[in-house]
Amino acid sequence: MIFSELALVAFLSRRIDKMSVSTATIVFIIYSMINGLTLSSIFFMFTYKSIAVAFFITAGTFVIMSVYGYVTKNDLTNVGSICLMGLIGLILASLINVFMKSQMIYWIISYAGILIFIGLISYDTQKLKTICNTGFVNEDIEQKNAIVGALSLYLDFINLFLIILKFFARRD
Repeated sequence: MIFSELALVAFLSRRIDKMSVSTATIVFIIYSMINGLTLSSIFFMFTYKSIAVAFFITAGTFVIMSVYGYVTKNDLTNVGSICLMGLIGLILASLINVFMKSQMIYWIISYAGILIFIGLISYDTQKLKTICNTGFVNEDIEQKNAIVGALSLYLDFINLFLIILKFFARRD
């Protein structure tokens, strides 16, 4: 299911300009459903209390950083660029650590991941605000941008939640 999730995100991101709004919406909904099924496995691995604590911390952090991204006068474009580069490094380090199995690298990756996704939440929120304030003459483009923006923030939330869950994890 994880590979189908990755394929759907890549498909939606690359092909959204060629899709109709209804097709893009359906692909996003299918992705969300598959992601929900994949994430349901955490209920078998972690206690409900750990999941709840991680969820509420993630939700609070998400709200605070989204509000910051929305109201700040600072341009967060550089923050977004740095976070995207950091995300690539995070993925590479995670892949390498699969073979090295270093606890120290695991925790460094986890802390870096929190910082990266906090930055991406603010950046993506500001980017959506800028897109909305720019206005569109084409409603189709506006709706597609809303779908891509929802996908970006959804991915930021899910990834931050999974990283924070590691910190508060109590396994069954």
